[in-house]
Amino acid sequence: MQPSPSPGPVIPILRMFDIPATRGFYLDFLGFTWDWEHRFAPDLPLYAQVSLGGTALHLSQHHGDATPGSGLLFMIQGIEGFHAALIGRRYGFARPALEDAPWGARILRVQDPAGNRLTFNEPR
Repeated sequence: MQPSPSPGPVIPILRMFDIPATRGFYLDFLGFTWDWEHRFAPDLPLYAQVSLGGTALHLSQHHGDATPGSGLLFMIQGIEGFHAALIGRRYGFARPALEDAPWGARILRVQDPAGNRLTFNEPR
């Protein structure tokens, strides 16, 4: 009998178009770190990784890698402090509010420049 596979962490791939806007959103607003980037040539699409805490995301300009408007749900602790930090950064394109979700959680929703929807969720 073959041993069962043991998958590691899942790393979502999100579509991006505007690199400066994407960097501003993930780094300056959300506080992610730009870990690395790759291009096959200077005039070809960018592929990059950003991370926050133990969560990594891949961002791709490559057609077909991902669908704009995808949704991600982040489980988070300390959502009120995270919210206060976001509001304090005075990002010009979003002022997210904390919401009480019907499933018994506090949530904060933001949308990145490619229309990907990020929901941060703290169970009550």
